[in-house]
Amino acid sequence: MDFSKPSRFWELDFIRGLAVVMMVLYHFLYDLNYFGGYTLNVHSGLWLYFAEATAAIFIVLVGVSLTLSASRSQMRGASEKLYLRFFKRGLRLFSLGLVVTLATYLLIGRGSILFGVLHFIGVSIVLAYPFLRLRTFNLFAGSIFILIGIYLQGLTFNFPWLLWLGLVPYNFYTLDYFPIFPWFGLVLIGIFLGNRFYQDGKRGFRLPDLSGSFIVDLLGTLGRNSLVIYLVHQPVIVATCFSLVSYPPCIQAELRSNFLRKTYI
Repeated sequence: MDFSKPSRFWELDFIRGLAVVMMVLYHFLYDLNYFGGYTLNVHSGLWLYFAEATAAIFIVLVGVSLTLSASRSQMRGASEKLYLRFFKRGLRLFSLGLVVTLATYLLIGRGSILFGVLHFIGVSIVLAYPFLRLRTFNLFAGSIFILIGIYLQGLTFNFPWLLWLGLVPYNFYTLDYFPIFPWFGLVLIGIFLGNRFYQDGKRGFRLPDLSGSFIVDLLGTLGRNSLVIYLVHQPVIVATCFSLVSYPPCIQAELRSNFLRKTYI
């Protein structure tokens, strides 16, 4: 998602917009499975990989965008204030994540979002600052974060305090969960890619300008508004699914219960 306000490159907005479409599609199928009366396997196989790829695209682009923001600040001679800007931006997103935590707790109780994508990106923007000038090291460090995260996925713990790192307590489930391990590794890989291909805020490779075509402009618009779309798309999808199919109240309650026992992006 576009949280770092970099200089615009049509290809980055296009890729982010494509990820927005992928996100909405997956969540529509997910919600249709539980609220729309259709049987769809969205928790394993192809659709699980599809969901994880969608999240990966967003998070890698966060890293790329941070390098572009840093380049802009350096060109304006404001690099000394960059950390403060990143801290404020990260704090805003983390605070928005806390609003989501409160809202989901009030609406659903158990299964509420404790450390979702907004919390994660808010923290990552602050943590990423020391890595912005590093290059190949970020590729190595990012791989280490991912490997540690994969290892932690097979473990459970008797305490919840390090949930944000990826140490999951026993019998934990949530609607949205993006711990530092492994996901911060993708931010670091995004920083590596940004420094490699957009050094000093300039595209370092040749690419035809397709920004005038309808599809590119449409997806670019979605990409530039990805945060707003992320915040509003799920309530709209759930309402749509319930409007398509009428269930007795007892069936609706059972569907909601099943829905809350799954984790999705």
